[in-house]
Amino acid sequence: MPDIARILAAKAPLTLASLARGAQPLVMADLARAAKGRAVFIAPDEAAMRSVGEAAKFFAPELEVIEFPAWDCLPYDRASPALSIGTRRLAALHRLQQKASGPQLLVTTINAVLQRVLTPFRIRESVRLLKPGMEIGRESLIALLQRQGYSRTDTVVDAGEYAVRGSLFDIYPAGLEGGLRLDFFGDELETLRLFDPNTQRSTGEVAEHLLLPASEALLDDDTVKRFRTRYRETFGAHATTDPLYQAVSDGRRLAGMEHWLPLFEERLETLFDHLGKDDLVVIDSASLGSAEERLTDIADYFASRTDTSAKAPGAYRPLKPEALYLTRDEIDTKLASWPVHKADLFAQPESASVVDFGFSSGRDFAPERARGDNVYEAAATYLTGQARQGKKALIAAYTPGSRARLAAILGEAAETGRKGPAPVLADSWQEALGLAAQGSPVALVLPLETGFANDSLEVVTEQDILGDRLVRRKRKKKSADAFLAELSALTPGDLVVHMDHGIGRYEGLQSIPVGDSPHDCVMLEYAGGDKLYIPVENLEVLSRYGSDSEAVSLDRLGGEAWQKRRARLRERIREIAHELLKVAAARALKHAPALVPDEHS
Repeated sequence: MPDIARILAAKAPLTLASLARGAQPLVMADLARAAKGRAVFIAPDEAAMRSVGEAAKFFAPELEVIEFPAWDCLPYDRASPALSIGTRRLAALHRLQQKASGPQLLVTTINAVLQRVLTPFRIRESVRLLKPGMEIGRESLIALLQRQGYSRTDTVVDAGEYAVRGSLFDIYPAGLEGGLRLDFFGDELETLRLFDPNTQRSTGEVAEHLLLPASEALLDDDTVKRFRTRYRETFGAHATTDPLYQAVSDGRRLAGMEHWLPLFEERLETLFDHLGKDDLVVIDSASLGSAEERLTDIADYFASRTDTSAKAPGAYRPLKPEALYLTRDEIDTKLASWPVHKADLFAQPESASVVDFGFSSGRDFAPERARGDNVYEAAATYLTGQARQGKKALIAAYTPGSRARLAAILGEAAETGRKGPAPVLADSWQEALGLAAQGSPVALVLPLETGFANDSLEVVTEQDILGDRLVRRKRKKKSADAFLAELSALTPGDLVVHMDHGIGRYEGLQSIPVGDSPHDCVMLEYAGGDKLYIPVENLEVLSRYGSDSEAVSLDRLGGEAWQKRRARLRERIREIAHELLKVAAARALKHAPALVPDEHS
């Protein structure tokens, strides 16, 4: 691998050439371990961000990975970012202000970098330390949670929610993977316990907890006053009748209010202002094109809002793009002056500003799949061939189960074709390299979508071999006529299930103007009063709630509770399928004595 010290000592941006996408987590893990500060990777999208963050921990188990995602809503939207997104962003910004105890990798996206954020001082002053023995009144704590952007609910299941039950406060705070349960005696906080939002059962105690906000739009007295003044200065005195102005004036939160964040704060900073002078920043070259697209989209959304905005009360009054987002000149200046090194997939001409890593993309077996060849035999032949040439041949699978299956199938293919030894299993990257040096292919759990290779290493992923990690079946569309028949039997107040958003309450059909013509939609209400309108041509995503609706809680739009329930059900189905396959295999291997008919009978 190239001289890491050269990259660490660089005072000007470098191009990290021949750095295949699958090798990015490996290189970032090495840079994070060697850097004086933290390593920072800017991905083109959230999927690439997650991929680098997840895989880097396999290459360096001691590495602390911090994710800083972008908002999951469109620019100038009427919807707020999901509470879970807000808590992750604020937890990341707060962690950047703390001293790292070991190597640290911050992964983010170009969309997140392009958006202005709260200042480091504002992040530090918005937290509240909770510990046993402190006194805080019930109403004071509720007011604090409301100011910090937490949403009150009956049962806490999503990040950014809180519930009050007598002397107990349940909170799903930023920076925690589960819930926090506060037990009071009067105004004195007695204990802080962790709990699982899925089971609502306590899982342990903590000595103290630093409570972070759930939303970047904080509603304290100063921010409300500042917003009111700036809203009038920006949009005129007639704008005081707008629902947003009235809601904030009353101390209430309104969906989409985060898009006016610059009016709440004295000033906003960039993500670079949260980094230290010793931090090492690398950007995927594809992110540069994504930045151009994002800035163009922001300008288009602003122009659309400006063109369609009316001067009537309640009209959407957008802020200029440069108020919340960086301009092209600003992002270019930040990338050039940090310095920010560019990770490029391809080789570049030799120069003083180029560091060549020598990684190419791994072997893809798409041609074999397209021809209908036995892809397992092809993979076994290729991997054993690479091992015989002295290269370390590795097979990256997504889960322990898929690792075992791939190793078994490839081993059988190798044995049948007399290609070489079967793959052996490894539990870590370091163990895999050691076993691969002995001349056998090695299978390990490593969440990579695409493989990579250099002169001494060949990594082939599950997706390279199979084309995908899972066999995805097309959803069978339900007839809209069938659901319209169901609608005729529904009355407002009945429960229905949306495929992506979960349980909502049917409120009837409503005509929504789209352009110059009305459009018939099914109106659903979700927790918190949020409304969702489903065009009649998309009714296949809905189904009638088939169980007793007594004491059923509505899901929250943008929340994670529904997705978590679906994930648990999918996992349970996999377990059942695994057991069925074991039973079927056992039956297939069972040999019963042959019964020979009596010739004389």
